Amino acid sequence: MKSSEIKFKINLDDKNLPKTIQWDASDKEGEGLEDTKSISLNVWDNLNHSTLRIDLWTEDMSVVEMKRFYIDILGGMAQTILNATGDEFIADEIKVLCDRLVKHVNEENKKSIQ
Repeated sequence: MKSSEIKFKINLDDKNLPKTIQWDASDKEGEGLEDTKSISLNVWDNLNHSTLRIDLWTEDMSVVEMKRFYIDILGGMAQTILNATGDEFIADEIKVLCDRLVKHVNEENKKSIQ
């Protein structure tokens, strides 16, 4: 049986907030730690039938980047739910939401530029 590992290294500031986030995975292209500005990890808790979440981001991640990050996550969830369950309704509803959110973020960006 094949085994795979994903590792995160989080450097914290004096207030225990993420200063830097790095990650590595045994199956990723390239060797060594890579920098990132944010991670969102979700784990299903079988015992309590609920989701455990870890959301971390560094202070240099902009608000626009954060919004786009979570829209991308939702879009990925749409594809995953479709692949895992075949439920086109849920996948399509999530995609529609993502389209609305992208439009909202783009309109916000246009207003901030003007």
